[in-house]
Formats: sequence, structure tokens, C-alpha cells
Amino acid sequence: MKHKNSHLLVGYWSRLRKGREVPDLTDIDPRAIKRMLSYTFIVDATSVARPLYRLAGTALCERFGMELKDTNFLSHWETQSGVALASLLKQALKLKQPVCLSSIAITADNGMVELETILLPISFNGHEATRFLGLVQVLSDPTPLFGRAIAFQRLAGSQFVQEGEPLATFDTLPPPPPPPTALRSHPKAPHLRLVVSQDKPATVHFEADRGGVFGALSSLSGMDPKLIH
Repeated sequence: MKHKNSHLLVGYWSRLRKGREVPDLTDIDPRAIKRMLSYTFIVDATSVARPLYRLAGTALCERFGMELKDTNFLSHWETQSGVALASLLKQALKLKQPVCLSSIAITADNGMVELETILLPISFNGHEATRFLGLVQVLSDPTPLFGRAIAFQRLAGSQFVQEGEPLATFDTLPPPPPPPTALRSHPKAPHLRLVVSQDKPATVHFEADRGGVFGALSSLSGMDPKLIH
């Protein structure tokens, strides 16, 4: 993981477990992750082949230029990446481990940015873990996204979060160079290698007030609390 917010969210997730394999959705206090809420989402992966957004922060929806609720999480990824992600989601739920995704997001006019997405398995009302609490962060210069929506993403790498993984220094990085003209169209985008690690989840301390309820998302980030059920 490169972004400090990814570490903070994994630490919060780890603290909420309290000896359990995963925390429950109802344990999450939005006030504890208030500054991240606009880029936070919940995905229902009961079907890993068609995981659905249950809710998504307003800023994240703006990144994709549409309301994400009830849409397929994989629909914004190119085909090969989507196949790999379905397998990763299944494995993360089985292992009860967070997974960190590195990707390149591309706009319709071929602007590109580097993204980091963290997916943390959670249960709902004490049942088997079938959902993910997620967070998307921009790692490179966000200028290509100003006034533009993400058309699709390509998976560059992934790892299951390691115990005690150090925080990488976060700086604004230059945007990735554009591909050759012949490779700019979606079907011909260059292939990026998938890398998977299967170590234990990281533990990062996060001091937070847990007195609230997840329904407060509506007042903090524009999310509809009815969508979490």
C-alpha cells in the first residue's frame, strides 16, 4: 500500500474485528473515517462474477461520471482485469484478508492516472463475509481527471495486505506517460501484469470514536443509508 489513507482504513478495519475474522458492517462508525467517506464504497460480492455497489461516496461517483449504486463493480474494468478481479474477490473473502489493487484509470480522451483501491472483507448482521468496504485514492497527478470521467481501469498489480507493512512515503507523482498512438484505444491497451501475494493483513492503529451508526453516511458524504441493507 502506498497511500496513508489505505493504511488508516486497514488499521480501522483491524481494530473493529476484536478477535473475529472480519468486522461487521454495523460496527462501522462513519465519523471515524469521515475524511475518507467521499471516496469510500460498499460492494456486495455475493456473486463475485457480478459484485454490485451497495453505496458509494459522492466524489467517487463524480470520478466515474455516474451514480454507482446498483451497478456492477467490474463494469469499469477492462475484460481481462475483470476476470482477474473476480478471482481476487473470491480469494479475499475466503482468506478473510484485505486486498490492495493498483490500477491505471483512463479517460475517454486518453488521460491517465494511477489509482490505489483497498478492499476489506466485512460481514452483515453477523452472517458470512460477502461484502467489501472499499476506498479509492489517486496516487499520481489528478489533473487528467479534472472535468473528465474515468472510462475504464486496467489492473496493474495486487497484493493481500501484509502484517506490519510499513507506510510508503506519499508524494504527488507525475502522471504515467501516454501510450503510443497505436495502443491508445481500449481493446488495444497495453497488457499489465497481475501480481498476487497471500500474506496476513496489516495492523495499523487508528484512534477513532465508534459511537455512531453507519446510517450517518447520508449526512457526511451524500450516501443513502437505506442502501446498506
